[in-house]
Amino acid sequence: MKVVLMGTPDFVVPIFNAVATRHEVIAVFTRAPKPVGRKHIITKSPVHVWAESRGLPVYHKPSEYKFTPDMVFVAAYGAILHDNVLNSAPCVNLHPSLLPRYRGPSPIRTAIKNGDTESGVCIMQMTNELDAGDILMCRKFDIDIDDTNETVEEKVSRIGSEMIIEYMDAPEKYPPIPQSGKIVYTAKTGVYDEIIDWKKSALEIHNLVRAFGAGRTKINGIDVKILKTKMNGDKMEIVTVQPAGKKPMDWKSFVNGLHGAEIKFGE
Repeated sequence: MKVVLMGTPDFVVPIFNAVATRHEVIAVFTRAPKPVGRKHIITKSPVHVWAESRGLPVYHKPSEYKFTPDMVFVAAYGAILHDNVLNSAPCVNLHPSLLPRYRGPSPIRTAIKNGDTESGVCIMQMTNELDAGDILMCRKFDIDIDDTNETVEEKVSRIGSEMIIEYMDAPEKYPPIPQSGKIVYTAKTGVYDEIIDWKKSALEIHNLVRAFGAGRTKINGIDVKILKTKMNGDKMEIVTVQPAGKKPMDWKSFVNGLHGAEIKFGE
């Protein structure tokens, strides 16, 4: 089968690699290189790097799409697709949630932040409406209390790789089923979402930290990222922090650096 792949982040790479080992990839579309970090180093997306490592042609503008594959497979691409793509071949999308819950750009982080204990991977038909297509396959998985965005992405990579191979081997076995249930949309996330509100419960703060990989706050007037927490009963324990301008350190080392001062969160 001739396939066009469209995607951008790390967790998509194993899924695309599974496809490329069994099918002919004629083009890869991904986000254009962009400045990253304080030094604004121009950086290619993980999918871009992977595609080049396999000698696959890489494109960045879906408006320039002019292919006629047997299938277009999309996963976390981050761009709206129009008729030039959607009408060129059957277009399917892998989405990391139990649709129609968590349509949109941040389904994994939203599920973790909300404290969900279950999520899933859906393969659906693509339409002009965001994440609204009929479901072709869907599989559930558990989200554990200490799962992070990274560990859930690993689950999605493993499950998604198995699903897309099964689907592409015999698409006729998976008739489309309209989405049903309450529609929940997610939003783009940013640094502001990482700010800790200490009025929230211990579990809510733990969920925020594991969803975003960092909770931003002040501790005794110091700007600090809380990088890892864990729950001990109904209490949250801080494991790893990173004070502004310093390397990550364990919580005990940070507290020792306060020289016995009373710890004040958010101040």
